[in-house]
Amino acid sequence: MLAPLGHRTYRHLFAAQVVALVGTGLTTVALGLLAYDLAGGRAGALLGTALALTMGAFVTFAPLVGAIAHRLPRRAFLVGLDLGRAGVVVLLPFVTEVWQVYALILALNGASAAFTPTFQATIPDSLEDEKTYTEALSLSRLAYDLENLLSPALAGLALAAIAFDGLFVATAAGFLVSAGLVLSVRLPAAREPERAPGVLANLTAGLRIYLNTPRLRGLLALALAVSAAGAMVIVNTVVYVRDRLGGGEAEVAWMLAASGAGSMIVALSLPRLLERVPERAAMLAGGGTLAIGTAAGLLAPGLAGLAALWLVLGAGMALVQTPAGRLLRRSAHAGDRPAVFSAQFALSHACWLVTYPLAGWLGAEVGLAAAFAVLAALALLGTAAAATLWPPGDPIEIEHIHPGGAHEHLHVHDAHHQHAHEGWEGPEPHRHPHRHRPMRHRHPVVIDLHHPVWPDR
Repeated sequence: MLAPLGHRTYRHLFAAQVVALVGTGLTTVALGLLAYDLAGGRAGALLGTALALTMGAFVTFAPLVGAIAHRLPRRAFLVGLDLGRAGVVVLLPFVTEVWQVYALILALNGASAAFTPTFQATIPDSLEDEKTYTEALSLSRLAYDLENLLSPALAGLALAAIAFDGLFVATAAGFLVSAGLVLSVRLPAAREPERAPGVLANLTAGLRIYLNTPRLRGLLALALAVSAAGAMVIVNTVVYVRDRLGGGEAEVAWMLAASGAGSMIVALSLPRLLERVPERAAMLAGGGTLAIGTAAGLLAPGLAGLAALWLVLGAGMALVQTPAGRLLRRSAHAGDRPAVFSAQFALSHACWLVTYPLAGWLGAEVGLAAAFAVLAALALLGTAAAATLWPPGDPIEIEHIHPGGAHEHLHVHDAHHQHAHEGWEGPEPHRHPHRHRPMRHRHPVVIDLHHPVWPDR
């Protein structure tokens, strides 16, 4: 799994990711303390609204950035976003009104919605070997899980020596370090996609590719399963441990650590597993694990049982989330990857935007048993939908028929472009109107100008 770190570009990008994640974790702790300073007993309402704004920013901004990311110099764009995030975070200690918190959180997460999918789409261009890329995905999963475990501990150590405002300064410093690490390497240039003309076609390109690709429709359904189980863990762990089991803050931390441990165990073993098991089988197994594990909450487990259950749910989430990058990479041309990664970022967070408040409201108003039941049903629905939407086999190359047609775009002569030249067209790649004759052939299929819908063979 450490093989990707031998690649200098990836090593610096991974270090940038880790530093930024730790900084983000420190901000999460500091934001809770700031909310209490500003709102007192209504701090929960402030944080809930901030979380909704976060998800809303992710869902709104990511597709917009995905539509233009290929036009921007990657390194300068990522560095600029890191600098912007540092500037926003360093302002948080100076806020005096709740609305100012909301404005800064919206700006911070709007920048993150631009940074994260662009960053993720850069990795497969840097690591073209699928085995190495899979190992890199597992390393990224480990980084997320370790951040969840270590950031609260680091924040606690820091708060023993400094005021919570200092955590915002540390986060800003982390973003500056991340910017420096990105600046220290040369990133592969984004490739120009072949798209139909028009602003609307460009803005919706990532979503159209995503929603017209069967394996990605299955991935979206599994994202619903992940968000259903994950919302139960994130939102209701503290309620279950404190109210039902009579535990304290330490027990809450241990339960969340159990979920992270389950995720890390799977992340460590996944590269070897995916050499023997197709992604579809592994990810559907993850979805089934989430549905069954969430339903097991109806058995009202004690502290040890809840730790085991959260461990299983963490493992199920990693089984679904870690291989997702392989599906996205396989399902788009290099020029369309930023848009497709952005679509995944937005659509998966839209699922969380539904399940976060659902888990909280059901737990508070109806009871934890009802929350377990409804979210388990959602996880089961998502897994069943994925099994239906994502056909077994899922071949890379598909023999299919093209009807005749005509269009214009930048192209070279390849399997779809074989026509005589008259001399005015210029060197390849070139752009001019051309007509396609009906043909039947076999090649790797992705949604593009020549395959606007998935072929039915």
